[in-house]
Amino acid sequence: MCGIVGYIGHRKAVPVLLHGLQRLEYRGYDSAGIAVLDENKKQIIIEKQVGKVKDLQEYLWGKDINGSIGIAHTRWATHGPPSIENAHPHISKSGTIAVVHNGIIENYASLKEMLINKGYTFKSQTDTEVIAHLIEDLYDGNLLNTVLKVAKQLEGAYAIGVISTLEPDKIIGLRKGSPLIVGLGEGENFIASDIPAILEYTKKFITLDDEEIAVLTKDKVEIYDINGDKKEKKPFTVNWDIAAAEKGGYKHFMLKEIYEQPRTITDTLAGFFSNLDNPVFRQLDKIQNIVIIACGTSYHAGLVGKFWIEKYVKIPVIVDYASEFRYRDFPVSDKTLIIAISQSGETADTRFAAIDARRKGAKVLSIVNVVGSSLSRESDYVLYTYCGPEIGVAATKTFTAQLITLLLFALKSGLESGNITASEFEEYHKKLNHLPVLINEVLKEDKIIEEISYKYHNAKDFLFLGRGLNYPIAFEGALKLKEISYIHAEGYPAGEMKHGPIALIDENLPVVCLAPKDSLYEKMISNIQEVKARKGIVITLTDSEDKEIKELSNEAIKIPSVSDENLYPIVLSVPLQLLAYHIAVILGKDVDQPRNLAKTVTVE
Repeated sequence: MCGIVGYIGHRKAVPVLLHGLQRLEYRGYDSAGIAVLDENKKQIIIEKQVGKVKDLQEYLWGKDINGSIGIAHTRWATHGPPSIENAHPHISKSGTIAVVHNGIIENYASLKEMLINKGYTFKSQTDTEVIAHLIEDLYDGNLLNTVLKVAKQLEGAYAIGVISTLEPDKIIGLRKGSPLIVGLGEGENFIASDIPAILEYTKKFITLDDEEIAVLTKDKVEIYDINGDKKEKKPFTVNWDIAAAEKGGYKHFMLKEIYEQPRTITDTLAGFFSNLDNPVFRQLDKIQNIVIIACGTSYHAGLVGKFWIEKYVKIPVIVDYASEFRYRDFPVSDKTLIIAISQSGETADTRFAAIDARRKGAKVLSIVNVVGSSLSRESDYVLYTYCGPEIGVAATKTFTAQLITLLLFALKSGLESGNITASEFEEYHKKLNHLPVLINEVLKEDKIIEEISYKYHNAKDFLFLGRGLNYPIAFEGALKLKEISYIHAEGYPAGEMKHGPIALIDENLPVVCLAPKDSLYEKMISNIQEVKARKGIVITLTDSEDKEIKELSNEAIKIPSVSDENLYPIVLSVPLQLLAYHIAVILGKDVDQPRNLAKTVTVE
């Protein structure tokens, strides 16, 4: 996830672009850059810096860059680590076309090979540079027609801004999958990834839908579909203040990030399938055991990953707390694969445990959200989640992305080892592509979850129960509630309840029961009956329509049915995030920055 902004009008472009980047920095902050079209010199001036937007501002201080047309970008790295070369904007071979891009071009490798064969050279490792060269290669004297042709060759999700010396009176914006809005002013117009970037200049906006293209001049905006047919779109007016707009109208970043999960799941899927040649999949025939190490939420993702890897890869898996693993005398060798999971890639316990294991000969695969992070550099192999910055301390969208990545790793590894067929792998791809639809169905239950939260927000304790693949999700549900509401909560495998926790159950204890209609459904019903027999308050998450479970539940949160029970952990995670969020808000807690916690734990 990156941020883009574009301006055409009567002002100097640089201050407008820098201001917009500052407002979009939550979308990416490892590098930033601007491209300004100098109408007098008929050239595009590009300036970039690694780091935050303020580093770019300081670099530009005192430079007189003329021009009232420009595009800008703040980057969250996906393809290629943070560097000047990989920072946007990217420019074409002749210097006539500049591009900024948010998203992932899945077929960039084949496009890049085609362009190299035509004589184009590449300065970066990004997927974006192919867009600039492709526009130049296909330019037919009409920039709009050319961008339309390019759009039909790009696969993936993207929002793109284009300027050109060949047609220096316009900006073109293109959207497919990634957000892009148009701001309407008097004698000036804008594009941006999000409203806050340009809210200071206008309150009138048009939201581009997928496969729509906007052509902006100083005095007008025209919208076209992918076939070049002109469309009429009604502008809307925004009355938010800047603080609210940065959160997209949501009260908290955490809620915004919960609602972003359909998008981040799509991006993570696209990112994985653009990296199927990752060398880790060619090493698995040499691996005899796998150890997953992680902390907190990432540890819970690892627990689910163990089920999938053992099922599809047929290699035994141990999941351990990174903070404990490095202090145990665990035997590792060159036949051991360590999977280190960390959202930030800077978690000290996970990093040091991975480094120690690597010194002993083990291979390390990291699953991280931050390109260029320490853990990604210290690993033999990397799989990225594609969530963009997660501002809320309590992990939400990065957790579901970690689950997706672990499932995809297991499936691809199973394909490589012959445990599943190519057609089975493709069928799973289709099922996973449907997941965002299922998550949107869960989000429709938000109001019901809020009402349930009001009923039980004064409880002093909660118990979360699940079975099989879903018991780690019970752990995660309890952790979310503890993190942001400060209510004591515990997660357990439901079969373990009678081995101790059942002593806690009385008429005051809410017990959150994960009861999807999977292969362990009947056993979960038996556990719920045990809770009910002791007068516990049963809050059930289920897709079952059975009369029995309705009668046993004090409250029921509906989840959509899935085509494969491997998808239940992902679907069940979202209502638990919402339950924790609403209880914490009702209690007046700071959900984005809960006490005593930090987003990245860089000390032991």
